[in-house]
Amino acid sequence: MKPLIVCGAVAALSFSFNPVQAEPSHWVLAPTPPMGWNSWDIFGTSVTEAQVREQADAMAELLLPSGYDVLTVDIQWYEPGATGHHYKAGAELSMDQYSRLTPAVNRFPSAEGGKGFKPLADYVRSKGLKFGIHIMRGIPRQAVDRDTALLGTDATAAEVGIVSSICPWNPDMYGVDATTEDGQAYYDSIFQMYADWGVDYVKVDDISRPYDDVQKAEIEAIRKAIDKTGRPIVLSLSPGATPIEAGEHVSEHANLWRITDDFWDRWGLLEAMFERTDTWTPFRKPGAWPDADMLPIGIVEFDRPTNFTKDEQYTLMTLWCIARSPLIFGGDMTKLDDFTLKMLTHPPMLEVNQNSTNNRQVSRERNHIVWVADVPGSDDKYVALFNAQSEGENLDFEDADYASPVIAGKGQSQEVSLNIGDATRLVLFVTDGGDGISWDHAVWVEPTLHGPEGTLSLTELEWTYADSGWGSPQVDLTCEGQPLKAEGNSVSGIGTHSQSKIIFDIPAGYDRFTTKGVVTEDGSVMFGVLAEDASKSIEVDTSVSVALKDLGLSGKVKVVDLWTEEALGEFEGNFEREIAPHGAGLYRFTPLL
Repeated sequence: MKPLIVCGAVAALSFSFNPVQAEPSHWVLAPTPPMGWNSWDIFGTSVTEAQVREQADAMAELLLPSGYDVLTVDIQWYEPGATGHHYKAGAELSMDQYSRLTPAVNRFPSAEGGKGFKPLADYVRSKGLKFGIHIMRGIPRQAVDRDTALLGTDATAAEVGIVSSICPWNPDMYGVDATTEDGQAYYDSIFQMYADWGVDYVKVDDISRPYDDVQKAEIEAIRKAIDKTGRPIVLSLSPGATPIEAGEHVSEHANLWRITDDFWDRWGLLEAMFERTDTWTPFRKPGAWPDADMLPIGIVEFDRPTNFTKDEQYTLMTLWCIARSPLIFGGDMTKLDDFTLKMLTHPPMLEVNQNSTNNRQVSRERNHIVWVADVPGSDDKYVALFNAQSEGENLDFEDADYASPVIAGKGQSQEVSLNIGDATRLVLFVTDGGDGISWDHAVWVEPTLHGPEGTLSLTELEWTYADSGWGSPQVDLTCEGQPLKAEGNSVSGIGTHSQSKIIFDIPAGYDRFTTKGVVTEDGSVMFGVLAEDASKSIEVDTSVSVALKDLGLSGKVKVVDLWTEEALGEFEGNFEREIAPHGAGLYRFTPLL
């Protein structure tokens, strides 16, 4: 009977015990959101060794004491002639005999003689910093075209490359068949080289969107390759938006992953980040961080100040810290102004980012948004209040009188004809079509008012407000200042990018609006038009409040403003503050017994 009793006990256990799956071992490499600097926002593709060393010197002095310790050389370090924020198809790339890209020695002279990034990494690490690099997924097209050798296998580049798997915006690489031993051998070889260089952090691009089968296999191969090196290399995946349905897989293989396309200093992109950070809340955990992208503040794009206002910068930093996004500064560290430096290094803000739990959005009413997080070891709460409404333009795509279907693909268009009645204000929206790409190019072709007064082109009027995801809307030009074309022809109209909102006050005597919305590059958008009586528009409410019970608090609380470090007093039942449009507040609530 004894064996039967034992078996019965085992059987009982088998039905009641649910083993806890072990956390991925690489999660220990990023127990808190990484903090650092990346060369893209300020230098684009063209950063040099001299510039990196200058930035490392400044970083060690100004930002390292506050915890910013990862310095990353971004894209195209292997292209001798790289310039600006653009890519050149067919450019000769620096590559070794095993199909592995290497630093261009005219830009990184210490790489001469096959040393790679090791001398530069040693310098960066001597400053107390960690050294990171950006790579594109896959294998160089140059290697595939020349059918060059691979290290660790008799296969060649042409045998592992997938020529149908290409990046839509960068011309350097083909995908790799990572389901094969030869494809794995290629990834093993490049990551062993990075480990030998002393790389601590790798940002892999063109891999987390659309997250197809090829990319998924490459992510798994990269994870295996990093683990084989034995070096503690933090893995970042880009660009976004990573599909939310890939959340389990991406968090099992990477330490951080982008939840957005490239983030720049435009209010529309910042406004969109509230929804993105909220959506990814279930996957935010120590070692695995949804990444809202870099901080484009200070001096960016070679020598211009950020477009964000001070209120918008407070919103940016408050959202990134309460949502525990990685804090990767993109500006010039050798030209840090006092305001930017104090904002980046403000101790209470960093404490929220690095040491809070259960971070979540509590409410969003229109564009008044409340987030909360727990303070470990206490009953205190961190609370963030946001006023994402626009002063005088309390208007959103959801208010549009006309909204197009999703328009996808270069040259695709939608004719618009809308009865606007006695409207005195017209709003043109372009929003992302759902593919997560925020650099969709769009044109409002011949936007025209019609009515008893005849016809009037909107291009003859001055708008009262205009914003776009990249650059600024322009009449008869693209956001980049290039001649405006649609469907291959020069056109008159307004060039913009999603996310975009353009507002016009319109004169009396016009009751219909016509235009054609055209997508001018690969991507997808929706066009929207709102016609309204501006005199009846709702004024912006600057009073943002939260009920203490919604934060899990009862009785009285003591509140401290974490940005000013000012004690605000005691509150019961409700907490309310005046928050400027596009602004934010960050607070600590302490329950009183």
